[in-house]
Amino acid sequence: MEGSRGRLGRDGRRSHFYSFLVLSCLVACSTCGFAEGSEAGSNVTGGVRNAAKGKGKRRAAPIRHQLSLDFYAHNCPQLDRIVASVTAQRFRERPATGAAVIRLFFHDCFVEGCDASVLIAPSAGGGRAMAAPAVERDVEENRSLPEEAFETIEMAKAAVERQCPGVVTCADILAVAARDFVHLGRKDSRVSLAAKVSPNLSRANSTVDDLLRLFAGKGLSAVDLVALSGAHTIGFSHCDQFVGRLYDFRGSATGGDPSLDPRLLKALRMSCPRAGGNGDVVAPFDVRTPFDFDHMYYGNLEAGMGLLATDQALYSDSRTRPVVQELGRDKARFFEAFAGGMDKMGSIRVKKGKTGEIRKVCSKHLSSH
Repeated sequence: MEGSRGRLGRDGRRSHFYSFLVLSCLVACSTCGFAEGSEAGSNVTGGVRNAAKGKGKRRAAPIRHQLSLDFYAHNCPQLDRIVASVTAQRFRERPATGAAVIRLFFHDCFVEGCDASVLIAPSAGGGRAMAAPAVERDVEENRSLPEEAFETIEMAKAAVERQCPGVVTCADILAVAARDFVHLGRKDSRVSLAAKVSPNLSRANSTVDDLLRLFAGKGLSAVDLVALSGAHTIGFSHCDQFVGRLYDFRGSATGGDPSLDPRLLKALRMSCPRAGGNGDVVAPFDVRTPFDFDHMYYGNLEAGMGLLATDQALYSDSRTRPVVQELGRDKARFFEAFAGGMDKMGSIRVKKGKTGEIRKVCSKHLSSH
């Protein structure tokens, strides 16, 4: 799951956001036959919350890997409210934070399980030669993780610590922030190793075979793959993740990926030149409703409007196309499938008991405090 590039300063974030707005306007104008208006940020938290709850009701959850919705019912009953107050504020201030946190959760769970190992602060050497092993955030695939996602989790953790010191793990706070009412009870990892990252994450040009194999290795199905890819209904990607579809595409008479809508191709080329472009320019995954958590992502794929090669491949491949079509027809079905996929992903290789820890600060192991 590609997203915004991390560690931008205040000026960098402002430039980054304006670049996104310019490209969004270009895309909207070029694809006006498709456009459906939305109010920026209006439906992100509501959509994620509805998807997380499936059909809108909090259910008594079955125990999965000894996780539970009411894990903190006695020692931190106000957990949901505390985290929700932080994430709601962050979503209002920066609508893209919703996509950023979901992406962070994905990168955490797919590498050694949902254990907050991705939150450990980068090494002083930044992934270069060093005596100690590089942590997950040192790896190229994780350097683009948006800083606002890490900031949101640290803010939520600090707020929870003020009310329930030493009780709630960073792994569970990340899970709550990514999706309301998930099963709780994960411990934080005691290690974070860079070498574990690349083999466990997809890339922007991964094939459907690659994706199905990766997801199957985590106990996730083809339906889970397509449903969780629906997180790209919000968020955005840098040009370098899809520029290969815009120029010198193998076997294409026009130079562009023939599966890409010509109007979208033209708009993207305007802001993502072959070389020498602005590295801060980003494009929305969902050109119709980029700030709404809905099922428009799947309609985009049917219209040739998938931004990444991995997105469009889900519609091109006969094994996943029926699921794309089903979720594109029925928003409630998408919410249900997304909730199921998030539930299963959130249970990957859970750390329990002495295999984990409860950090006081999410970016530092207890041993380093």
